[in-house]
Amino acid sequence: MTFSVIIPARFASTRLPGKPLLDIAGKPMIQRVYEQACKSEARQVIVATDDARIEAACLEFGAEVVLTQSTHPSGTDRLEEVVRRLGFAEEDIVVNVQGDEPLIPSCLINQVARNLQSSQSASISTLCEEITEAQLLFNPNVVKVVFDREGLAGYFSRAPIPWARDSFASFGQANLSLPEGAEYFRHIGIYGYRVAFLKQYVTWQPSPWEQLESLEQLRALYNGHRIHVAVAETTPPAGVDTQDDLERIRALFTQ
Repeated sequence: MTFSVIIPARFASTRLPGKPLLDIAGKPMIQRVYEQACKSEARQVIVATDDARIEAACLEFGAEVVLTQSTHPSGTDRLEEVVRRLGFAEEDIVVNVQGDEPLIPSCLINQVARNLQSSQSASISTLCEEITEAQLLFNPNVVKVVFDREGLAGYFSRAPIPWARDSFASFGQANLSLPEGAEYFRHIGIYGYRVAFLKQYVTWQPSPWEQLESLEQLRALYNGHRIHVAVAETTPPAGVDTQDDLERIRALFTQ
């Protein structure tokens, strides 16, 4: 299996400005993410950033880094610039690892790459985990996914899917619970991409589904591309979105 990892890292985070450079036990967060990615089977790990400060920090700890345009609307567009500038082949596979996941298990990086390589009909691969609490199912910040017996996604949504007509007839009541025997899955935001797909993706306008749900992966489904979904081999620790998240991660490194 041959693949590369690209880690998009932006300085301008609304909740935690300069997030990739925040210290975690003596190392910037982006270094922690990079080191986890290097534990995978990737042939190379690249940081893609639009900020010279992040570029300098990455060069200091020995990472390969590409300074990209600052106008990209998404991390996927940033990935496409990197693969285009570095001359990746159309059939190459790249895994997008978020720059705010300093504890990302390397086995999950390998899993999405392996799944995409073996699923020839898919342009993207990603992961999920089972939802076991009704509170999570009805939380719009938890993205749900349905997929067929071949592991190909039907849809991603912030709403509960599939909708259990009879069980959810009392929707909104405090005693709401998951239907007996039903399976629901939360999407985990790690992606594997074929380079040929990335080059197509950046030519498309945002889709109606994507704009309604604010979910970028729906642009691929809207344009007829398949997304392979599998249950994650292990549950990934939460990433860093807030100061509380950062303090929680820092505490883990000092135990």
